[in-house]
Amino acid sequence: ARSVLMLYSYDDRADDISPENVLRQSLQLIAEFPLLVSYNYIAREHYHEGADLYIHTPDPKMSTAETILYLLRPDGKFTDTEAKVLDLCLILHAEHGGGNNSTFTTHVVTSSGSDTYSTVVASLGSLKGPRHGGANIKVVRMFEDMKNTINTEDRDAVKDYLARLLDKQAFDGAGLIYGMGHAVYSLSDPRADILEMCAKELAVEKGRERDWNLYETVAELAPGIIAEKRRMYKGVAPNVDFYSGLIYQMLELPPELYTPLFAVARIAGWSAHRIEEIQNDGRS
Repeated sequence: ARSVLMLYSYDDRADDISPENVLRQSLQLIAEFPLLVSYNYIAREHYHEGADLYIHTPDPKMSTAETILYLLRPDGKFTDTEAKVLDLCLILHAEHGGGNNSTFTTHVVTSSGSDTYSTVVASLGSLKGPRHGGANIKVVRMFEDMKNTINTEDRDAVKDYLARLLDKQAFDGAGLIYGMGHAVYSLSDPRADILEMCAKELAVEKGRERDWNLYETVAELAPGIIAEKRRMYKGVAPNVDFYSGLIYQMLELPPELYTPLFAVARIAGWSAHRIEEIQNDGRS
């Protein structure tokens, strides 16, 4: 967010909200977001954690997913499967309709006549919340707690853990099974269905079948436990955050980047909504 605000100071037309200028700014932000995410993390690790500092020059022939993996890894190497799965994750996390929290924030701030950079930063702040873009981090931490406290090979132990989650007696005491359920998708989240297949493919490549089996067990058991405990009669199924955290783990992406990667996926949609809002305001 600080980097986006800094870009404001380098833009001679930062406050120009004409459709043409906002389009220029949007294209620039879409192109720069993968670099902002990767370079900021590398710099943070070097200056705050003492890690080696390495900087790769972006290759214009690479896709967004390939660029992220290339910039973040010291040797710049990645497999075709890794790039394909990350690319799919970015596509599935893209803005999808305008009713979600961060896109609504884009509309609200745009309607005030604010500049593009301030609008994007507001949307980033909304996305950061654990009930929106930060949900997959909670999923990963929940599974780590599960692996540290019970025998995950024991199906009954997993079932008991999930019940205790809902009773606020396990993990963070919030009474939630993270990654389960969606405001719109009840029978199934089609994004999660696709990521499920990708996660399985990546688990085989990475030798993480044991983790994959645990996720599948939770995905099978959780809907019935939620229905019983919450007396819910509509369907409950894994959402897109359920598998994305596991995939990011297997891609060796740091948890600090899970939400920024969500922003990389969402910036194109935010930009489209902002441009539409400005054009409609001009016609009115």
